[in-house]
Amino acid sequence: MTLKYILFLILGVDALILFLQTSHISISYEEATLLYGEFSFLQLLVKTSISIFGQNDLGLRFVMILFHLMSAILMYVISKRYIALERNRLWLLLVFVLLPGVVSSAIVVNGAGMVIFGLLLFIYLSEKIPQYMLNVLLLFYAFIDIGFAYLFLGLLIYYLFEKQKKLAVYMFFLYLTTSYLYGFSIDGYPTGHFLDTIGVYSAVFTPIIFIYLFYSLYRRYLTSKIDMTWYIASTVLILSLILSFRQRIPIEYFAPYLIIALPLAAESFISSYRVRLKMFRTRYKLAFVISFVFLISNTLLVFFNKDLYLVIDNPKKHFAYEMHIAKELSTKLKNMNINCIQTDRKMQKRLKFYKIDRCIENILLEKHFNDNRVSNVTISYKDNILYRATVTNLNNI
Repeated sequence: MTLKYILFLILGVDALILFLQTSHISISYEEATLLYGEFSFLQLLVKTSISIFGQNDLGLRFVMILFHLMSAILMYVISKRYIALERNRLWLLLVFVLLPGVVSSAIVVNGAGMVIFGLLLFIYLSEKIPQYMLNVLLLFYAFIDIGFAYLFLGLLIYYLFEKQKKLAVYMFFLYLTTSYLYGFSIDGYPTGHFLDTIGVYSAVFTPIIFIYLFYSLYRRYLTSKIDMTWYIASTVLILSLILSFRQRIPIEYFAPYLIIALPLAAESFISSYRVRLKMFRTRYKLAFVISFVFLISNTLLVFFNKDLYLVIDNPKKHFAYEMHIAKELSTKLKNMNINCIQTDRKMQKRLKFYKIDRCIENILLEKHFNDNRVSNVTISYKDNILYRATVTNLNNI
């Protein structure tokens, strides 16, 4: 019973922190483009959320937080297939909610959080419902996001090895359908980004966990202890590394497929730990502790990222700069009784979410940090200037 309370405590604290975090960030240009651009399933969900909770940051991000919490529950339930002890499943759940990539997907409005949830839902249902119902679910996936295209490739390989030709053909059809609807480009001049991809994976998972995920997949291959989840994760990982030799890959489409391999890695780690005598378990304990130090440090860095402005000379070098400024700027403009503005394309679209429309009467020009001329709009954090601009009213000229 105590472990059940710990489960609810982890989920509750996780949800509380994420909801509080929504008040500290602004809509980014990419999020605004998703919200006001071409129709998508995620756009429909976000607009529905905004219609319920209002046009604010909570309404914008509620869907992503909900996807995250449901994914956490599915991860815990799926882990029962691989991990016998409940306390070990709770450790896995804690690792999941602390992963930098998972934390980001719970806050940032893009396809990553939805793909993570979709993958975990498919894996959970794969042993719960008949194959024809799974096929219907996969058909639905084919029409909602390009990120699921790699699921179809992983299942294609899996069904080929399982000698289920009809299902393999169906997966190939779904892959072609998704690629046709959303596009999959490999044109342009080849440019190597292999090391960049490894670096991004290490940032998404932390270095030790990424290395162990890679090792676990390889080890299970050698021992022939492979299942559908292994085929999906391994296929997409190998594909991402191959593609990175010629182009920069959208990591938000590939990283979710390694996340679903966490239960496999946890099973391998627990098995390796238990077969050793206590005197030989030290390095496993050390690796586990170091991993948690990295996870907690990275999570704190994400949640308290604004404090980095205190040590960065150029605020625009901050990794989350594109998710700041807009909300504070809209508040400044409204305090100046300005409800419409003309400015650069990206900021214009971001300000639209905070009900600052476009007009030609007021012009907002951002100023360089080294520009000593007077500015009438300044955004600061703890006395550190993050943004300077001048608003000009053409009617008063």
